[in-house]
Amino acid sequence: MNKPIIFLGPSMSTEKAKLIFDAEYRPPAKKGDFLRLGLISDISIVGLVDGMFMQDYPPTPIEVYQLVTKRNLIVAGAASLGALRAVELERFGMIGIGKIFDLYRKGKVNADDEVAVTFEESNYRLQSEAMIDIRFNLFLAEKRGIINTHIRKMISHVAKKFYFPLRNYNDILDYSVKNAPEYTDQLELFRSYISSKRVSLKELDTIKLIKYIKAKYEQINKR
Repeated sequence: MNKPIIFLGPSMSTEKAKLIFDAEYRPPAKKGDFLRLGLISDISIVGLVDGMFMQDYPPTPIEVYQLVTKRNLIVAGAASLGALRAVELERFGMIGIGKIFDLYRKGKVNADDEVAVTFEESNYRLQSEAMIDIRFNLFLAEKRGIINTHIRKMISHVAKKFYFPLRNYNDILDYSVKNAPEYTDQLELFRSYISSKRVSLKELDTIKLIKYIKAKYEQINKR
């Protein structure tokens, strides 16, 4: 039986991923990738984390649906494009994993740009920050007493106004300081905090998906 195939890019490095499970990791999914997977007869599990947003077209819902409805095949999604497709196709059998999937399913977030980022195609190095990760880090900073609720909401509002390829903490905070100088101290405190304490919810959800696929693969192989 072939190893599970997982489409992964900027949400987590393949080096880290392989420390959890030695799956077959492929670049962020683009249009046509899932159609080609449908031609593989001995594949049992497919995981979708990352897909193209700007550099190419992502797999369409109908393309993923055709794989989801294939017999004896598990398709799971999380963290980024995977979470979006899992919400759209959950009723047809796609498995959604993680907090981001839950947020979309419950309607607490609903825009694609919440998870969209730009990245270097050669090594998947992030060129922008996902809005969902910005929200998560603001939540953690408030919880730890670095910022108050007003500052959290203000930064979140400013970040959302940025076009997603241009979202980065320094530009967001520079804009916030310029337009609300009375909050400079708290904004600069958050800038210092985020430079060393940044956490990625997308990566945390990716870890959950990889562990889920590993458990399923081991379960199948025991039969």
